[in-house]
Amino acid sequence: MNMKKIILIIPAYNESENIEKVVKSITDYNKKNKQIIDYIIINDCSTDNTKEILQKNKFNHINLINNLGIGGAVQTGYKYAFDHGFDIAIQFDGDGQHDVSYVESLIDPIINGNCNMVIGSRFIDDNSSDFQSTFMRRVGIKTISSVIKYKTKTKITDTTSGFRAVDRNIMKQFIQNYPIEYPEPISTTDVLMEGYIVKEVPVNMHERQGGTSSIHSWKNAYYMINVILSILTIRRKRK
Repeated sequence: MNMKKIILIIPAYNESENIEKVVKSITDYNKKNKQIIDYIIINDCSTDNTKEILQKNKFNHINLINNLGIGGAVQTGYKYAFDHGFDIAIQFDGDGQHDVSYVESLIDPIINGNCNMVIGSRFIDDNSSDFQSTFMRRVGIKTISSVIKYKTKTKITDTTSGFRAVDRNIMKQFIQNYPIEYPEPISTTDVLMEGYIVKEVPVNMHERQGGTSSIHSWKNAYYMINVILSILTIRRKRK
């Protein structure tokens, strides 16, 4: 693939049904493609037996002593990636939704110097992904996409995608400032407002293989309103 050091940041909260399969998909991919893609699992104070599974299998992981939520867990992963000298960090869900075979598509634009962040999108075209979430969530994503475009002049089709690759410049920014709530759309807007270049590539995503999502339908309207208000109040910081 390349000589860059690549790491997958895998936030995990109560992923006992999925985490072994996720790690196996990574190790199988490395063997098949003769690659060295590292990973770090951030166990966000799971209340099931995720911690025991990580320890039993000696998976590379960090156990948080307090539940920080998805934003805090991912930020911990970025700090680990930056401190350990990785060139590119990729967010990778612990629930089996993300497909490791798309890693090369995610990192190529960064390696080629075309951008600082790449987002894996289900919505670039009608054939991007078999799994595209519920109708109401897609409506919310399109609405948030319009607000981000209004704010940054850049269209992002999959605003809530957690399948993202970033270079060391973005890692450094995320270590200093990463949103606890609504992390994907807010952090993407932050990056664009700071003048960095963000691209999207088509990816396929799968439905969660087990467990329960932290996002419930009754929260959708509340989520969308608060994301929009948060985006509209973002100001550029970098000079």
